[in-house]
Amino acid sequence: MKFPVYTITGQETGREVEVPDEVFAIQPHEHVMYLDIKRYLASLHRGTHKTKTRGEVQGSTRKIRPQKHTGQARAGQRTSPIFRGGGRVFGPQPRDYSIKLNKKMQLLARRSALSAQTAQGAIKVVEDFSLEAPKTKEIVKIIDALDASKRFTLIVLPEPDRNIYLSARNLQYVDVLPYYSLNTYIIARPYTLLFTEKAIVKTGEWLLPKKSVSHETA
Repeated sequence: MKFPVYTITGQETGREVEVPDEVFAIQPHEHVMYLDIKRYLASLHRGTHKTKTRGEVQGSTRKIRPQKHTGQARAGQRTSPIFRGGGRVFGPQPRDYSIKLNKKMQLLARRSALSAQTAQGAIKVVEDFSLEAPKTKEIVKIIDALDASKRFTLIVLPEPDRNIYLSARNLQYVDVLPYYSLNTYIIARPYTLLFTEKAIVKTGEWLLPKKSVSHETA
């Protein structure tokens, strides 16, 4: 399929960039997208939560009162969970939240997310550009000229650009990423995906399914 290329002033250049249908025009696989988004969000959990058990709380191990003839329940050391300041029963412990998902499914999820955004008309291609110095006003002009969403717009570049990143850093509704940092969650979030011309070509090459080679025996 082809996308028209716009200038940073919002005018059509008259050129089109061709990208593979296998990446931008497939039937979205919603369940695989769900699994990959779940994997990404789970990876954000640090899993360092921890409470102390009765064996880890500092305190005397002396039996605090006689076993019998007090009219109260039996009690042992002060670190028992039934006392204030004692250990916690079944409290949270460090754990790994990560979810495994094979690479083919991750790539399929990214292709599905891009195809879904393409079907919704959320992808626009702008000619390659750069800024001489960080200037937030310049990014705002580009967003306005291209009629991009001010709810959330993602600018995808072929490689990191410090000036563009610093220019957009102060805008809450704009994010900037190189194409190889895209994942399903990031692709599915924006209301507008603003690719530069080189970035969308490289994205197509990066996510293009590798064709298996059949080895015929003589």
